[in-house]
Amino acid sequence: MNYKLNINERKEALVKLLDVIIKHEDEIIEALQYDFKKPPFETIATEISYVVSELKYTIKNINKWAKIRQVFPSLLNFPSTDYVVKEPYGKVLIISPWNYPFQLAVCPMISAVAAGNQIVLKPSELAPKTSAIVLKIVEKTFHHQHVRVIEGDAGIAQKLLKHRWDYIFFTGSVAVGKIVAKAAAEHLTPVTLELGGKNPCIIDETANLKLAARRIVWGKFLNAGQTCIAPDYILIQERMKSHFVDYLKKEITKAYGKNPKESPDFARIINEKHCYRLMSLIEPRKVIFGGEADMDNCYIAPTLIEEDSLDSSLMSEEIFGPILPIITYKDEKEIAQTLSKYEKPLALYVFTDDRKFARKTVTTFSFGGGCVNDTVIHFANKRLPFGGVGHSGMGAYHGQLSFDTFSHKKGIVKKGNWLDLHFRYAPYAKKIETLKHILKWF
Repeated sequence: MNYKLNINERKEALVKLLDVIIKHEDEIIEALQYDFKKPPFETIATEISYVVSELKYTIKNINKWAKIRQVFPSLLNFPSTDYVVKEPYGKVLIISPWNYPFQLAVCPMISAVAAGNQIVLKPSELAPKTSAIVLKIVEKTFHHQHVRVIEGDAGIAQKLLKHRWDYIFFTGSVAVGKIVAKAAAEHLTPVTLELGGKNPCIIDETANLKLAARRIVWGKFLNAGQTCIAPDYILIQERMKSHFVDYLKKEITKAYGKNPKESPDFARIINEKHCYRLMSLIEPRKVIFGGEADMDNCYIAPTLIEEDSLDSSLMSEEIFGPILPIITYKDEKEIAQTLSKYEKPLALYVFTDDRKFARKTVTTFSFGGGCVNDTVIHFANKRLPFGGVGHSGMGAYHGQLSFDTFSHKKGIVKKGNWLDLHFRYAPYAKKIETLKHILKWF
């Protein structure tokens, strides 16, 4: 059954959603604390406030985004008026991940609602308390034929993917992204895939090492490293390495104390399975800081690794945890050789005071998005597209681009009737040379 709302009805639904989220803020914080001891500060900063900001921005701009947009007509169609009409795709499936289980579930839903779609949202079963609060919020806000939350494990997701959808939006791993893309291809369903990769963090000899260390520690160990755009490894000019490692150690201790396990500001790994996977990647001889773990409490300390091989287990996959390998390079050629070993990443970061080097880096290498002299913060700007390229994903969203992602754009030509040139109609005899002459002007 179709459940269509006009712009004003969509806006009313989003205003109601905003009110319900604000009223349940404490429950959202408690849910994320339960699921993996996410610090309240991080929950507010990276989950709740981001969603609230996205909601307010969408409510403010939805009329403008949905408006019919007139474009300059082609002279070949004279006289005409040409314009673009945006319409909802229809029935949309959103599959969200566990690492930011509130934000990455609700933000795509907001945009899909704004664009006028019906939505089925499948949150991650690995964050059960957050999944439950998302269900509660949705049920208090929307009619069940408009937005519906379906909880369950991977088996439920597989069953959902067997149905025909008008659009699928998936955030998660590359491996599962391929499964989603294959299922979508069966019905030629358009998809957005927000995936991941080994995000490099390049540091040259001109960089402010102390400031770079502080910003990298924050971006890497936020959410215990379980962030798709977190720096995955450091690539630093070899002469700078020893000084930089000292700064990293100081910044980690400053942020989380001498025993990060006791810090209220350091999250836990989502479950034991992921803990064991992460610990299996660590070679004890390479640990230069951290390395401690408490598997029963899903704790792994912020860990620095002196990596000497691009073929190690740690460098063979996306880490997605609080482990930071440090690799050195001699020259720019070696940077290119290292990056070429991996698929295009979701993010790239470069720390330098050399403008030419920064510009060359961001224009030479292909990646989803990134920063110069910081990490992660590009995600916060609603006016920037957020998405991957190649194995790190397809499609992008945020702000108006999110509305456009969930909208089909129809091109329309309204032809005037007061003039009708007979030249285009058959018979075409003796018209070819005239046609060639005319087309030279277009």
